[in-house]
Amino acid sequence: MSMSERLSLYRPQALAALRIMTALQFIEHGTQKFFNFPPAAEPFGELTLLIGVAGLLEIVGGGLVLIGLFTRPAAFVLSGFMAVAYFMAHMPMDFWPVNNRGDAAISFCFIFLYLVFAGPGAFALDNRRS
Repeated sequence: MSMSERLSLYRPQALAALRIMTALQFIEHGTQKFFNFPPAAEPFGELTLLIGVAGLLEIVGGGLVLIGLFTRPAAFVLSGFMAVAYFMAHMPMDFWPVNNRGDAAISFCFIFLYLVFAGPGAFALDNRRS
């Protein structure tokens, strides 16, 4: 068995690691908005409706992706949310993602889009529902 074939045996676990770590990082954005934890370098200030909805999507959607429950629909919503967030909040500042601090939004967008098609991988509650 080749190295590539041996590594492919662990594809579901690697996908789960990507899903779990992405969700944990994503949830941090929501907890920062609601609880200022971890403390923000530039706090959001007043919790507006738009920031509140964003924080709710980050915590609830990120939580669903984290535990692998309704992973595909949650990831679909979060991918679209990140695309909208990029164009609303980051793109107007500068064209280049590295300058407008939108590189995380782009990465989240495409990782969530990948999860829509790939599914949750191992260690997901969705696997128990099937």
